[in-house]
Amino acid sequence: MVFKFVILSDEVDDFVREIHIESDATFLELNDAILESVGYGREQMTSFLICNDYWEIENEITLVEMDTSSEEDSLVMENVRIEEFVSEEGQKLMFVFDYMNERSFFMELNSIITNKSLDKAVCEVSRGNAPTQVLDGLFMEEKVSADKDFGLDGFGDFDFGDDFNEDELDNLSINDNYFDE
Repeated sequence: MVFKFVILSDEVDDFVREIHIESDATFLELNDAILESVGYGREQMTSFLICNDYWEIENEITLVEMDTSSEEDSLVMENVRIEEFVSEEGQKLMFVFDYMNERSFFMELNSIITNKSLDKAVCEVSRGNAPTQVLDGLFMEEKVSADKDFGLDGFGDFDFGDDFNEDELDNLSINDNYFDE
């Protein structure tokens, strides 16, 4: 049995990928197929979020085992088959590809094709360019407010110590090398 997933991005309007994969494949195989279809490297942390009809997260399946409480099962992609969490057309998932900036693709099980099998996952439809995998080392919140003057007002009650001189900060430069002595 083959699952047909449609993948969309809220960052790029014309972006669409359609992945066909065996229902008994692992989430790691699906992960690899998605990364290959968009040309992303495999060095970033990724995860699948299994969602309900309202995009509320019900389960997370991670690339590597995460440090969780003993009350929760840690679900790792290489150990979990897709059919264990996805079984009905219309099932919604998110594929987190930029963990630090909480960026993801929206996925839906578009159809289930019975009487068909595949040796490996296939990208059947590839339209539009994928968004950049990682945002220039800035978190999304920082990117939005990168042009603002942050000053020292945001530090509130932080104790800088008795010998702190706020005027010295005005002379600092991003190009100064403070770590070589």
